[in-house]
Amino acid sequence: MTTRRALLGLLAGLPLAACQTSQMAAVPPQPASAADSDYDRWYIGAVKDDPHDYYLVDRKLMRPELARQVVPYKGDQRPGTIIVDIDERFLYLVQDDGTAIRYGIGVGRQGFSWKGVARVGRKAKWPSWNPTSTMVSLKIASAGVREPGIDNPLGARALYLYQGNRDTLFRIHGTNEPWSIGEQVSSGCIRMLNEDVVDLYDRVPVGATVLVRRNGRWRV
Repeated sequence: MTTRRALLGLLAGLPLAACQTSQMAAVPPQPASAADSDYDRWYIGAVKDDPHDYYLVDRKLMRPELARQVVPYKGDQRPGTIIVDIDERFLYLVQDDGTAIRYGIGVGRQGFSWKGVARVGRKAKWPSWNPTSTMVSLKIASAGVREPGIDNPLGARALYLYQGNRDTLFRIHGTNEPWSIGEQVSSGCIRMLNEDVVDLYDRVPVGATVLVRRNGRWRV
């Protein structure tokens, strides 16, 4: 069985990257710099899911505005549209009653953020993950497929963003690093708490429009 100290050593060698999170063993993960006494403080329980359970985050440790909540929406986008605001670190799912469900997200660090108009090309529960050739060449991640599971960087769910029939290689996905929500830390993908991405996944069909905005604009 992996010991806590051994797991911490593993975490210390892992970079923050697009669609990459810390490894997760039989206990919840923590930042490599956290003390042993803080190891479990981010988590308050687990949710049964098939075929893996995922951990619930203690929301008291997060800024209140990052909690999932219903907010007024006065824009002109159709109900069912996903709006990602890179600058605000929020994802909005437009409803049909003048509101939107707002989720806190983690986004790409400077130079790695993407913006544009896409669609949900496919969805996956407990997805596998294969780092891009660019990530491998930059030594952000090692080559090879990561199988689905609690230690997979994409978390419990993933929504794959397409333009036309082309996979953009950007994802909206879960994360096992709740401390990264509200931050600009990844290499481009949109990360959410596992419980939030499960909620979004269940509400959004394949084909849904996704608008990713940065500096107030959708277009490059």
